[in-house]
Amino acid sequence: MAIDTILLAVGPMDTVRAGELADTVLEIAEPLDARVVIGHAFTEDEYEDVRDDLGFDVRVEDVDPDEVAARRAPVGDLEEIFADAGVDYEVRGAVGEVGSKVVDMAIEVDADRMVVGGRRRSPAEKAVLGSVSQEIILQAPCPVTYFRDLDVME
Repeated sequence: MAIDTILLAVGPMDTVRAGELADTVLEIAEPLDARVVIGHAFTEDEYEDVRDDLGFDVRVEDVDPDEVAARRAPVGDLEEIFADAGVDYEVRGAVGEVGSKVVDMAIEVDADRMVVGGRRRSPAEKAVLGSVSQEIILQAPCPVTYFRDLDVME
């Protein structure tokens, strides 16, 4: 199976691991000359807050999610890394239920591989809070590389 498109799904918590996520994607993308899609999905509330924080003065429904995603951390750092590496990339944004929107995005861009980040959580946290990463992995239309923080659980 050829890998032509890689979807790197990121959120605000990925700012601390942006470099490691980029390295993981570059290990795949560079030798295969694959295109990278940096995808950032927002909940409705998060999108409205971010849009306001970024100074968009128009109604929420008139703001392109791709524009908001491009201006949201860690996307700018990732763009710089991929540009420096000479990798073809684009930024996509989506608004709604995050796990579903990331899976939809993978389908829309015809992703051959997805890379998602996550953090170590206790079984109780997973049971109570759920896991967006787990939902993405289970619903993904393609293989998923999961990058997990290796911090020790407290």
